[in-house]
Amino acid sequence: MDTTRRLSGLLRKYESLNISGYIQPQFQVSQTAGQQSFNGGDFAPGVDSRFSVRRGRLRFDYATYSPNGEQTLLFVFQFDGTERGVQTRDFWGRYYETKYDLFHITAGLFARPFGFEINYSSADRESPERGRMSQLLMRTERDLGAMLTLEARRKNHPLRWLKLDLGLFNGPGLTSLSDYDGHKDVIARFSVKPQRLTNAGITITGSVSGYWGGIGRFTNELYRMGGPADVPRFVRDSTVVSTGQLAPRRYTGVDVQLRIPNRKGFTEFRAEYITGWQTANANSSETPGTIPNPLSTPNAAPLYTRRFDGAYFYFLQHLGSTNHQLVLKYDWYDPNKQVAGKQLAAPLTWADIRYDTFGIGYIYAVNSNLKTVLWYEIPVNEATSLNSYQTDTPDNLLTIRTQYRF
Repeated sequence: MDTTRRLSGLLRKYESLNISGYIQPQFQVSQTAGQQSFNGGDFAPGVDSRFSVRRGRLRFDYATYSPNGEQTLLFVFQFDGTERGVQTRDFWGRYYETKYDLFHITAGLFARPFGFEINYSSADRESPERGRMSQLLMRTERDLGAMLTLEARRKNHPLRWLKLDLGLFNGPGLTSLSDYDGHKDVIARFSVKPQRLTNAGITITGSVSGYWGGIGRFTNELYRMGGPADVPRFVRDSTVVSTGQLAPRRYTGVDVQLRIPNRKGFTEFRAEYITGWQTANANSSETPGTIPNPLSTPNAAPLYTRRFDGAYFYFLQHLGSTNHQLVLKYDWYDPNKQVAGKQLAAPLTWADIRYDTFGIGYIYAVNSNLKTVLWYEIPVNEATSLNSYQTDTPDNLLTIRTQYRF
């Protein structure tokens, strides 16, 4: 009897534990050996094909409930294991207030509440990867911080149609092992939940996002675009560095998703546009993982602030069955809107070049636990005066992926 009671107590303790995961093995063929790629990383020198495990995720969710069945706490731990090693991807807790069923607070390591693509799970996303812009601005999508969310959980609540996230974050995300300045970045997203437009079931949803942040300016070597209109170039900011001064990271985004039901499956259109100011370095517009401090590094690396914009567009169509789907995607990312084309010459770099990327894919969902993806991607860089980028670089890529999910 005592053994039975102990076993019963143990089962009750863990009945709210959920374990899920997926693995994405893939094979890729590149147009050029050793080419750069935002689809699983650059190829090694001399390599034009490769097998890899793009992602191997295992996630643990543990929830607690009040006596009347309302969720009160949620704890999530997720890690990613590939041939490159094991890394933590999510490690956070969430508290739900139960008086009004209107708010919850999240703290720890979790996805930034910005836009649609950043928050759309890699297990569900139709293209193999997020766009070039998303990867550069917010690599690995996650950061350490805390977030307050307004989201009504009662079906008859007048605010049931909206969701508002407001968070405070370190800023560097997983590009850095720790925060490198005392400044915290603010991210907000106002979302409209799916709204039915017609009796036929056509729905629309979308959001507006804002990112207000910066990078601690530990160096006098800060450059911004200037010079004459016909020869734009980076000009050193002569402002003397003062305590607490920041180089900007400020983004504004808007996204929308329109879904049209078919007899079998649906047709869907998605679009997202982001613009703003990004501070990085001379050779990359990716958010830096480290910022040398001149107190310890005499020759601190220069910072470069660029005005950018980018967007993506999806067309999704089921092909007579929910098991078969056609995917068309176009995205662009212009890391430096103040220079273009043949104006791009040294000392400007690859980090200032605009890319337009075209993708076409076919998805076959074998069942709820297995799907295959065939994807061909065509990145097109603008023609510049930079060496190796005077015409479009041959860097197309074929990806064949399977995803096992449980």
